[in-house]
Amino acid sequence: MNVLLILSVILFILMILIGGKTGALSFISLFFNFGVLMMTIFFMLDPNVNPIIITMIACAVISCINLFFIDEVNRKTATAFLSTLITIAILLLLIDMVTKITMIQGFGEEQSEELAPYSLYIGVDFVKIGASVIIISTIGAITEVAISITSSMGETLHHHPTISRKDLFLSGMRIGKDILGTDTNTLFFAFFGGYLALLIWFKDLDYTLGEIINSKIFSSEIITIFCAGIGVALIIPITSWINAYFPVRARKN
Repeated sequence: MNVLLILSVILFILMILIGGKTGALSFISLFFNFGVLMMTIFFMLDPNVNPIIITMIACAVISCINLFFIDEVNRKTATAFLSTLITIAILLLLIDMVTKITMIQGFGEEQSEELAPYSLYIGVDFVKIGASVIIISTIGAITEVAISITSSMGETLHHHPTISRKDLFLSGMRIGKDILGTDTNTLFFAFFGGYLALLIWFKDLDYTLGEIINSKIFSSEIITIFCAGIGVALIIPITSWINAYFPVRARKN
């Protein structure tokens, strides 16, 4: 507990020193997001509630916190919020199909020993829970890319107010291409960092490459990374188009 408190204080101080008011709001938003996720879990325990619907509502609330609470309500955050919702809605169709085909829901056999004393008949649809997990895992990266592109395009429009819609859109796409590579690699290395002990365990158990790839734990995380990467790739043209269309249209009017 003392270590957690010390690290929290260090993070809070650094965020204030570097980010000022925005940094302080970002730190507070961590607790708000944690509260939203806990409420989401509680609602998912109700068998009469669709976990995917609850997850979509939670993603919308989390996006509001990360965008409007930190950066206030303005054209930049509104565009990023709209882009995030559109991307999540499109991505949901893919995620729902993938989870049904791959059957990655539930727990892997490597976790059976720890779960043996407990009953798994908890009355929830694990297929939908699996889809919800992937959606929640992607929301952070998608929101980050949306606000980054929107902010950069806003600066471009500010310094070049007469720029055409096409050139502004292409500017957003170029910014997105630079973000795409770093974000997908961040997701990839976050997986290996978090599951390095599991991979070492696979090696000690003499798992073949095929057994590792077909392991439910491994494949579910890789699928999450791919879905998050697809979401990051999708939001780049969506955000660029929305952020190029409406400001230029408002300028013409």
